[in-house]
Amino acid sequence: MEYRKLGDSDVKVSAIGLGTMTWGEQNTESEAHEQIDYALDQGVNLIDTAEMYPVPPKAETQGSTERYIGSWLAKHPSAREKIVLATKIAGPARQPHNPRHIRGEQNQFDRANLTEALNGSLERLHTDYIDLYQLHWPDRSTMTFGRPTYPWIDDEYTVPIEETLSVLAEFVKAGKIRHIGVSNETPWGVSQFLRAAERLGLPRIVGIQNPYSLLNRTFELGLSEFSHRERIGLLAYSPLAFGWLSGKYERGARPAGARITLYERFQRYSKPQAIQATSAYVALARRYGLSPAQFALAFVNSRPFVTSNLIGATSLDQLRENIASIDVTLPEAAFAEIDALYEAQPNPAP
Repeated sequence: MEYRKLGDSDVKVSAIGLGTMTWGEQNTESEAHEQIDYALDQGVNLIDTAEMYPVPPKAETQGSTERYIGSWLAKHPSAREKIVLATKIAGPARQPHNPRHIRGEQNQFDRANLTEALNGSLERLHTDYIDLYQLHWPDRSTMTFGRPTYPWIDDEYTVPIEETLSVLAEFVKAGKIRHIGVSNETPWGVSQFLRAAERLGLPRIVGIQNPYSLLNRTFELGLSEFSHRERIGLLAYSPLAFGWLSGKYERGARPAGARITLYERFQRYSKPQAIQATSAYVALARRYGLSPAQFALAFVNSRPFVTSNLIGATSLDQLRENIASIDVTLPEAAFAEIDALYEAQPNPAP
């Protein structure tokens, strides 16, 4: 396994991180524990979760993913120091699909909500500190979860970033969290967090968790330079685009138990232009004699701004294949062909 520095912190995380959002919905507690055991054996040290998980988000299952991780940690207390544990507070319900059962629609990043969310996560996870505490999506209306353009919405109220960062700084001082991260953020948002930290003498964000894959390279358009110049590492989520880039949905196939088969909610990567682009990348992978999943993951692993590639799996076979992508090196000719496909159809599923 390869390890990379998380932003400008002293933490090193595995280049492959373990995503967990299926645990409690598509995966049982015992299956979650098996995944943790296997991932750690392969050198993975980053486990990423969220108070909202599993997905699709439901009131009756909310928090189950953290509880599954917590029950594993309760059985293996000595392993806590070896794991970089990341979780997230859910943001306000500003879009129709945002959950409204977590502290209500006005769940914003103020002191009361941050405190309740963090304490709830600590209790479910059976730990007294979080290594990386992240804001799951911005407090404001912006380009998140597939919105292709800035929405130009004047929100009634958003919690000032300075206020949110000040509360998080208190959590750091108290030892409840080690580092702060954002998720589904924009260049403007990142700049505001950095400016607030510098002006007020508060902790800097060290990571940003945004989507990144062959179908969605929007991170490169503005945020990659922040990663470079300001040392903010990308934790890339949906590197297989909800499984589309594995090739399992080719020619209309809908495997039993697969996410797209089970849930109508996940349509972000099923637009006609995305399906067309997916088929091109799947065919390219096969020309190079690689599985489509490992081809797509190896591309993400290779990017200099990616600190950790957050893979998810619903079976141990998938997990084995995904983690093994760390040993796959794409030839330069493959990168040239990838870029040619990208230029012909850039970001078909932003």
